[in-house]
Amino acid sequence: MFPQNAETVMVPTRFVNDQGPVFLEMPTFKPQKTDGGPLPVVVFNHGSTGLGNNPEYFVYTYTDQHIVQYFTSRGWMVVFPQRRGRGASGGLYDEGFTKTRSRYSISPKRSLAGLERAMEDIDEVVASLKADPSVDSSRMVIGGVSRGGLLAVAYAGTRPDVFLGAINFVGGWIGEFKGSGLYRLFYDYMEKINTVSFVRGAGFPGPVIWLYAENDRFYSIRHSRANFDAFIEAGGKGTFHPYSLGKGIDGHRLCEFPHLWEDVMDAFLALCVHQ
Repeated sequence: MFPQNAETVMVPTRFVNDQGPVFLEMPTFKPQKTDGGPLPVVVFNHGSTGLGNNPEYFVYTYTDQHIVQYFTSRGWMVVFPQRRGRGASGGLYDEGFTKTRSRYSISPKRSLAGLERAMEDIDEVVASLKADPSVDSSRMVIGGVSRGGLLAVAYAGTRPDVFLGAINFVGGWIGEFKGSGLYRLFYDYMEKINTVSFVRGAGFPGPVIWLYAENDRFYSIRHSRANFDAFIEAGGKGTFHPYSLGKGIDGHRLCEFPHLWEDVMDAFLALCVHQ
């Protein structure tokens, strides 16, 4: 069950479209018991919509009860910003599509432009949080799942003075191609998109936690470990934690299994606030 003190904030932005100013939907969850002072906050970012070929998924508002329960029970506020065109947020969803917008693109140029657009959205969220008296802006952590996990790492590295730490759950921007023949070519694109983007986080001075699981339908442990190794080689600070959810369970669902990761997350949070 989500805590009772939950609300949806519509974050104002500098963006405009034909309908006027663009607002971003941001479900917000606060601990049930607080001392009345400003709260530390986790900005937790959503992923993609699979292949990007079903616009019906774009309007789904992402939250995660396991993430909410874990962090609020430890005194943290959790916010789930929905980027432009996602959930009830205004604007066009445009994070790396083909020219026909029939699905996500594997073009590095298009995909990386989509990542930049996503980071612009988080800039607006950060500005809103810093202006909120209920938020302790000196104690903020960024996290996310799938595309949101990669976004968290890249954002932390390119805006190194905003967050204390970054959390990457099963992160990546484009998934692995499971077929044959063109696999090597596609994997090169994954390196030019996923790996390159993760390396952007290496300039972040705080800790970064990477959590992955076997049998992930988008990202293998092998690919994810290679991304982590490139991040560390570039100077990043972090730890990589692989898990197994059990036979036949999709590893991309790792967030749903807090009993596996809550101990390492506790250690990570302690490191963030005491560094």
